[in-house]
Amino acid sequence: MAVDRDAWSAEALASKSAHLDSRDAGLASDIVYGVLRRQGEIDAEVQAYSKRTPQKLDAAVRIALRMAIYQIRFLDRVPPHAAVNDSVELVRRAGKSSAAAFVNAVLRRALREPVRVAETESTPAWLLDRWANQYGRDAALAIAHASLAPPGRFIRVRGTPPESAVATDVPGCYRLDAASPGDCRFQDIGSQAVVPLLDLQPGQTFLDVCAAPGNKTAQALETSLQAIACDLYLSRARGLTSLDIPVAVIDATQPLPFNRQFDRILVDAPCTGTGTLSRNPEIKWRLHESDVADLQRRQIAILENALALLRPEGILVYSTCSLEREENEEVIAASGAIVIRAMQRIPGRDQGDGFFAAALRNSQ
Repeated sequence: MAVDRDAWSAEALASKSAHLDSRDAGLASDIVYGVLRRQGEIDAEVQAYSKRTPQKLDAAVRIALRMAIYQIRFLDRVPPHAAVNDSVELVRRAGKSSAAAFVNAVLRRALREPVRVAETESTPAWLLDRWANQYGRDAALAIAHASLAPPGRFIRVRGTPPESAVATDVPGCYRLDAASPGDCRFQDIGSQAVVPLLDLQPGQTFLDVCAAPGNKTAQALETSLQAIACDLYLSRARGLTSLDIPVAVIDATQPLPFNRQFDRILVDAPCTGTGTLSRNPEIKWRLHESDVADLQRRQIAILENALALLRPEGILVYSTCSLEREENEEVIAASGAIVIRAMQRIPGRDQGDGFFAAALRNSQ
């Protein structure tokens, strides 16, 4: 219900399940993320069984139906009839007793008459078409399929990794499927692949323009640097203070308020996040195609302002967790910067989230 009111799933789950034991919290997480990832397929079933458009149903009724159908179709931890009874009870507890018989009838029919729905229903058609145009139809389907699975667990390791951790092709990045990370922090492999493009050397001056939540900043600080971190929002910037470096709250779409240049700059730009749909599945149901152009204008401004502070022969890395060309190659082309090297990780082809990053120099 919180996500339906525009909350983010990860934050809502952390808040709402804090009082649960680990097993129940895990089930809650499975249901919430599963419903959001498979929402298109589930809604197609709701409409087939109820003959009503799910979006026109009361929110509590719609979500109770989604939760039950997800458990019936995709989970084996809860017996189907228990999922039905629980959802009927949830509707009553939400004050919608008049809809309880409707919910019960729809779900009993779902038990009796399973229907086949293509998993592509859980990816908005406009997104699937964009990816097909950029990467080809097979790659687009692989991206969509990857977005339906839980994300892999990757950690950043300095020193000795946990015994069950498996090394990856990104130095310092390990996959950890189940065990506790110990003193290591969780950080996706795609995210960890960005910082090496900076070619950091001890003693360099370093500016992280859009730093929160700080994982890439912390990774950069594994090299001894003279660093400054920035973010647009005070609430997010406060989370960076544990890094023990100067932190500034700035709007990077405006000229940056520094009277010096930097050897290395990281611009991890705000973006659509289409490379992270497995981790943040609500994005695909909130995003509109027009949002891409709006973000591109901000990204171009941020990159140009950052490039103005880059020392001659310095390196700036521009990165996003977007799969959209308008947010990546086209932003760099608009800046006029010279590309030294670039990398792109695509879900369904590469491990982890989707990322684009390019190391740049000023053209003059």
